Amino acid sequence: MDILKRIAEHRAREEKLTWKGTFAEYLELVRKHPQIAQTAHSRVYNMIKSHGIEGNEDGSRSYKFFGREIYGLDRSVERLVEEYFHSAARRLDVRKRILLLMGPVSGGKSTIVTMLKRGLEEYSRTDEGAIYALDGCPMQEEPLHLIPNELRPEFEQEFGVKIEGELTPYNRMRLETEYGGRMEDFPVTRIFFSESKRVGIGTFSPSDPKSQDIADLTGTIDFSTITKYGSESDPRAYRFDGELNKANRGVMEFQEMLKCDEKFLWHLLSLTQEGNFKAGRFALISADELIIAHTNETEYKTFIGNKKNEALQSRMIVMPVPYNLRVAEEEKIYDKLIKQSDLGHVHIAPHALYTAAIFSILTRLKESKKQGADLLKKLRLYNGESVEGFKGSDIEELRNEHVDEGMSGIDPRYVINRISSALIRRDTESINALDILRALKEGLDQHASISKEQRERYLNFISIARKEYDEIAKKEVQKAFVYSYEESAKTMMDNYLDNVEAYCNSNRLRDPVTGEELEPDERLMRSIEEQIGISENAKRAFREEILIRISAYARKGKRFDYNTHDRLREAIEKKLFADLKDVVKITTSTKTPDEHQLKKVNEVTRRLVEEHGYTPISANELLRYVGSLLNR
Repeated sequence: MDILKRIAEHRAREEKLTWKGTFAEYLELVRKHPQIAQTAHSRVYNMIKSHGIEGNEDGSRSYKFFGREIYGLDRSVERLVEEYFHSAARRLDVRKRILLLMGPVSGGKSTIVTMLKRGLEEYSRTDEGAIYALDGCPMQEEPLHLIPNELRPEFEQEFGVKIEGELTPYNRMRLETEYGGRMEDFPVTRIFFSESKRVGIGTFSPSDPKSQDIADLTGTIDFSTITKYGSESDPRAYRFDGELNKANRGVMEFQEMLKCDEKFLWHLLSLTQEGNFKAGRFALISADELIIAHTNETEYKTFIGNKKNEALQSRMIVMPVPYNLRVAEEEKIYDKLIKQSDLGHVHIAPHALYTAAIFSILTRLKESKKQGADLLKKLRLYNGESVEGFKGSDIEELRNEHVDEGMSGIDPRYVINRISSALIRRDTESINALDILRALKEGLDQHASISKEQRERYLNFISIARKEYDEIAKKEVQKAFVYSYEESAKTMMDNYLDNVEAYCNSNRLRDPVTGEELEPDERLMRSIEEQIGISENAKRAFREEILIRISAYARKGKRFDYNTHDRLREAIEKKLFADLKDVVKITTSTKTPDEHQLKKVNEVTRRLVEEHGYTPISANELLRYVGSLLNR
């Protein structure tokens, strides 16, 4: 069987990765590849960087590692990587802080942590991310801890590697009893991070404070061995199996950290600042791990309001993780969640998720004091669309107006839950935007955390999303009615540009058939420009701006085409659609179409299915809906 063959190949690959040797042999590896002795923070940063970094036009950076599952949080992710991971990798003081992700529910906090854990597991299986530990150590300790403190300056000078931390009590005893103090003979093995095997990745979840034991974090005494070893302070009589022990060299996740009992958080004070913690009747135990926690805004405010938490608060780096505020990215979130569920086989009509995303983003935006910047325009600007009267610099100004924007509103899980409800109600394997909007509206009555005032606002946002979908639906059908749409648009644009060039340069056009010289066709130009609200007074500025854009593209060796200028494309589309509106209206709304109309409807349906992603059922639903819109 193919699957058995692949299992055998996987096992063979895993076996090839294994390595065992002595400490002396490990030193040679360190000499050749110093990065294998990097800190936990450095390992996380290099893992993220290994997936690639892209520079954006606005000077920001996008990290491909997070782009696989995190959508619309580029600014938050960049800040997280640059201000925390990068700085911590350079051994700056932020590595002595707990990383606290703070944001609303279903905003991506847990996903970020899960990605880091999975990423480290994969990275430890690469040559670049190889990691080694003292063989048999329950804390997968760094082998360089064997080197005595007095020899470390000399080692650091020779190898270029800084050593931090002390040998654990367990390995100190093994060095003396098993190897007679000969550290060069101590066995070293390559390890692979694994959350399931509790190697390099720890997770702590708060439970009932009365029943949860601190041993969950720091390990516990093995009472069955005390009679054998004679003392509770013998390292062999202790189980180094707490989450802080097992997370050494990697990542320690605190789920809902601020719900933890205070006694569990106290251990983090010395671990973050000094790199060690207290366990049993031993000296402080060294640990090198990235501590990452997550919580919501309400719990964080309660936490910082308690004066007793000041010491721990000063050891935290708080990174806000707000909701995504871009419609296109929100649509990707829904698509991801649907594919992860049992709804993956369901056909969701084009623009249905986009429409739901419009509603969600509107609930997360805050009103702007900037003149003319209503929520819908703000939504479009954030989504990367051109809005008349606004420049690129205005977007940054809008973002800085409310630092907490995106920290409240409708969460993605609510939308997915309502989509599920819509599917069950319709008992079908296809739903459209109207089904989802209807389900979102009905769900507001069941949403316990929404006040009456919020409900009214949200109902208004559903109405706005419905109007946006109406325009999208009409354009979709009108596009399908246009034969060779792109060719028609290109021809119209070329004709427009010829006239604009002649107008701006005070030239005449030559008729390609008669050869007659003609004045620029003002009627044609205005019929297109009026589609996007270009006034008579603004027409020259708009036309000159078009010519400047064409010239700029020509200098760069690029071609100015139909999709180059968003506003011009919109104007030409609207002009084409306006010319076809009557044809569309008659054809879609006729209850008993004649043979010609029926042929046209079938042709449009075929195009909607083949070129636009509809099914025959959803295409017919769209046509009926648009017909009703045009008849109003």
